[in-house]
Amino acid sequence: MYSRSITGLLACAAVAAVPAMALATSGEDLFKLHCAACHADGGNIINPKMTLKKADREANGVKTAKDVIGKMRQPGPGMTTFDAKTIPDKDAKAIADYILKTFK
Repeated sequence: MYSRSITGLLACAAVAAVPAMALATSGEDLFKLHCAACHADGGNIINPKMTLKKADREANGVKTAKDVIGKMRQPGPGMTTFDAKTIPDKDAKAIADYILKTFK
């Protein structure tokens, strides 16, 4: 019984030590980790005219997942650049798909 308790405690400690990025797997999780601080609920705290809402995205030429990823990789003034090292292409695509699906 003692060894199971220790094993369980060690397993919990190992999970707690995993960086948040390793736990973020879905587009939603990745969005919350990397984007939500500035784009909560699809808004934009830096430039309110450039929200993630469909009408604003399309007015700014952002219509596809490729366009969203392009903005992540080469954003305009005020937005952090998320290069492929910071957000791998697979994760960037998951975020883009989440944005397109969620913010109508």
